[in-house]
Amino acid sequence: MKKINNIYIVLFSMILALVGCQENNYQFGEIVTPTNITITADIAGADANNPYGDGSGIVQFTVNAQNASSYVFYFDGVGEKSPSGELTKRFSKVGINTYSVVVKANGTGGLSSSALTEVEVFSSFSDEEAENLLSGANVGDSKKWYWQADKDVHVGLGPVTDDYGNGEFAYEAWWNGIKAWDAEKSCMYDNEFVFTRTANGITFEQTVGPAFVPGTYAGDLGVGGDQCHDDSVATKMFGVKNVSFGPSSSKAALEGSYNDNPYRGTTFEISDGGFMGWLVGSGTYDIISITNTELIVRVIQAGEGFAWYHKFTSTKPTQQAEGFTYNTLVWEDDFNTDGAPDATKWTYDLGTGDNGWGNGEAQTYTNNAENVIVEDGSLKIIAKADGANYTSARLKSQGLYEFTYGRVEVRAKLPASQGTWPAIWMLGANFATVGWPASGEIDIMEQKGQDKNTVLSTLHYPGNSAGNGPSQSTSLPTSTTEFHNYTVEWTDSKIVFYVDDVAYHTLSNDASLPFNADFFLILNVAMGGTLGGDIDPAFTEDAMEIDYIKVFQ
Repeated sequence: MKKINNIYIVLFSMILALVGCQENNYQFGEIVTPTNITITADIAGADANNPYGDGSGIVQFTVNAQNASSYVFYFDGVGEKSPSGELTKRFSKVGINTYSVVVKANGTGGLSSSALTEVEVFSSFSDEEAENLLSGANVGDSKKWYWQADKDVHVGLGPVTDDYGNGEFAYEAWWNGIKAWDAEKSCMYDNEFVFTRTANGITFEQTVGPAFVPGTYAGDLGVGGDQCHDDSVATKMFGVKNVSFGPSSSKAALEGSYNDNPYRGTTFEISDGGFMGWLVGSGTYDIISITNTELIVRVIQAGEGFAWYHKFTSTKPTQQAEGFTYNTLVWEDDFNTDGAPDATKWTYDLGTGDNGWGNGEAQTYTNNAENVIVEDGSLKIIAKADGANYTSARLKSQGLYEFTYGRVEVRAKLPASQGTWPAIWMLGANFATVGWPASGEIDIMEQKGQDKNTVLSTLHYPGNSAGNGPSQSTSLPTSTTEFHNYTVEWTDSKIVFYVDDVAYHTLSNDASLPFNADFFLILNVAMGGTLGGDIDPAFTEDAMEIDYIKVFQ
């Protein structure tokens, strides 16, 4: 269908209308639309016997155009910038596949032209197991990874090729002293890295910054080293990138070992300057090892003088705060499997309840995907306008997980819309027999519909029902724009509420109170009602996102 070194030439013409101001005579440089775009695609190893290449999947693209100052290549809708017009791309889908490539040529004054070409490439390399462990096996699956901050040597440094007699080029021979929860690196421990399986491969997105810049690379950027920087420095940190896979070619992977085990032999490359939290000018990673819960990689810093080692985990580590009584993890949901919530952990309250669930709430609860879904590593409870009515979701662990005493930690981002009433709470498991408030209620976090800068915690029990329960609030202006940890530690002597490990509300517990028996978890977003108040007339939808829930005992 095509020759390998084909040159695709596409001519474009555009009509440009310039509207000026008669009373002002400003001088600008000539504004010209790029034309005569020429794209060359050279497939590695292509010859008469192997017209689609040697199986590496590597293609060298070169583009030229008249009056163009820079270029952007688009693969599956994801852009990769190339000021020079040259770009090397590895296509990793196994077999002979045809790929559509769009190139945008940028000219002056914001004008641009685009050209489309197709390239047919053979890739023989496959590591399906690594891909599935990284992102999930099915189209639409995604998986979130975090720094393995709770383990020693989650970052290390070694030589690229130097061998001093013990294979030092393949492990952290130069620096391996970092301990768990290193204070200097703490700024990066909230990083989140999401790999998603699509019909055309795997994508990567860093969803939570910042980026850490080590001292070895800071000079290249002209910034302070051994500290975190935002996207004004790490300009390629955010956005969806493509991920390609190939065979490892580094000395470490081919000749070395890590903890007496050989490297996996697979590399992955994140497109368009993407990287996993540690900014060193490279997004190409040797996979040392990967399991369902742990990823260990090696990346060579730009300039090839330093090899960095990184360890990640698919379960976000939790640093034990001083003073907590319960520190053994006994139950959790990390919401890493896309689709409906785990039916072994969650069931639902449905409908409108009595008198709007006793609070005059306006929503109808459903278990529909439009109201409750797990995607991108989070549970999303979505309140929606439905004509003059509203729908939402209320999840509970009743009958599936109930417990007495412990520490509950929920990491969540709250809805911002007026009239939304998000709640993370617990209800006594004997509710069906003794009723409320005799069962007891522990409100770990609630937020009023008219005040999105504050969160509160409350307890209800006989004599302290409705609006009379002991309650405290704390200021949290970023509750709707950032994830925060909402925690309660519940013992036989006291119940303490925290936001981001800072205590702000305590109630003494004793045998006279109903807080000495099993409770279950509840998550919901209500609309209106006693705490939601007036709903914004322009409301369409909003969501509470939950990163994880953990119970410690």
